[in-house]
Amino acid sequence: MPSDNFWATKFAPLRYAVAWLGLAWMRLLVLLPYRVQMALGRALGRSAYVLLPRRRRVAARNIDTCLRDLPSEQRAKILKEHFEALGLSLVEMAMGWFGSPEAVRSRIDVHGDEHLRTALAKGKGVVLFSAHFTPFEFFWAALRPLCPKLAGMYKWQRNPVMNEAMTRGRGRHYDIMISKDDVRGMLRALRDNAVFWYAADQSYGGKGSVLLPFFGEPAMTNTAIGRIARMTGATILPYYCRRLANGRYEMTIGAPLDGVPSGDDAADTRALMRLVEDFIRLCPEQYWWIHQRFKGRPAPLPNLYAASA
Repeated sequence: MPSDNFWATKFAPLRYAVAWLGLAWMRLLVLLPYRVQMALGRALGRSAYVLLPRRRRVAARNIDTCLRDLPSEQRAKILKEHFEALGLSLVEMAMGWFGSPEAVRSRIDVHGDEHLRTALAKGKGVVLFSAHFTPFEFFWAALRPLCPKLAGMYKWQRNPVMNEAMTRGRGRHYDIMISKDDVRGMLRALRDNAVFWYAADQSYGGKGSVLLPFFGEPAMTNTAIGRIARMTGATILPYYCRRLANGRYEMTIGAPLDGVPSGDDAADTRALMRLVEDFIRLCPEQYWWIHQRFKGRPAPLPNLYAASA
């Protein structure tokens, strides 16, 4: 029987062709009126809800686990709205990567930029502690003018077309882009008083990974943020973005948490993740529920994504 690598190699040209078509679609999309873009995004999301059952099951499992206090009807509504938000995220990514920065900035209301200015005045860098919300690619154009240097980590994609698109799209706003495993690069950037976008809300099984509660459910979590702040003297600021019902967007930079970093990396991360949970509750449909947040947990914790679950 042919291996998975065989099939991956066999159909690689097709994957690249689809990626090129997707990028062409994104470039054309930004030329359309905003309302038309949003309508197309929602339609795409509704189609994905029907056509991607595996992703739908993962998102449903996450929502049921994390928002268990909500009635089942409300969780089902959030699931459908989440897929609409995923469709909108492609439109917002297109605008963020290929659209006019001025047009993007005109739709964003910024709150808390005084916290960023105060932190930058210390000269030791800033970590914007964030999470993966569906419209996050839309906000770089508004964040960039507030930063002497904007930096962030990226995860290398298996598709080189998407890697190139991501590098060019984010590169319009980022000064520094480093691999997610390049901690030394992150430390150098912070020591140069860069502003670093950092998200620790996805499953992580590397060194420094600890089981921490996420909405009360244990999840493998990267706890390096407190250690990084202690090593560099960087200030950690909460940073969140969301899409509003009136068609505008909101970017919020919070004040630093008292006592963070404390020397207890797990406690620091838990305190910051509680803020993430609070923000998710404001716009639950916009969080990235299709990621398997609870994978990689040690026994006897169950696999929440198994068919039996």
